Amino acid sequence: MSSVLFVCLGNICRSPAGQGVMLSVIEQAGVSDKIQVDSAGTGAWHVGNLPDSRMRGAAEARGIILDSRARQAKASDFQNFDLIVAMDQSNYDNLKKLQGPKKSNAHLCLLGEFLDPQNPPDVPDPYYGDGSGFDQVLDMIEQACPKILQTLLEK
Repeated sequence: MSSVLFVCLGNICRSPAGQGVMLSVIEQAGVSDKIQVDSAGTGAWHVGNLPDSRMRGAAEARGIILDSRARQAKASDFQNFDLIVAMDQSNYDNLKKLQGPKKSNAHLCLLGEFLDPQNPPDVPDPYYGDGSGFDQVLDMIEQACPKILQTLLEK
């Protein structure tokens, strides 16, 4: 079984959206039994909370249910996941610090690596913006997840 962890700052907007979209893509591909998906945040502010209601609403409008509970990323995630996908460079840098010098099973990357070049490399944090930011984030994640799935299946 392969595994992927999506990571953003608080684990209430971008990374649970990554988890939800990826689960949908995996289900549509008929490989739910082959891929494990989770999400986490680099900070602990929202641990135990559902995703932001605005993100849940934007996802639900696309047929995606976000019902995970926020958790903080931990060093053991680098041993428990094959792929760790950071939503932006700040998340990536924080994850590198968490990983430390230890040998890791996980490949750490940016979600932007799976996007077409016209997209920005960082997935913007929609938390303090208007509702359109949530749709932009979902658009980017929906574009990246099929490529992430292909990467995991080729592993």
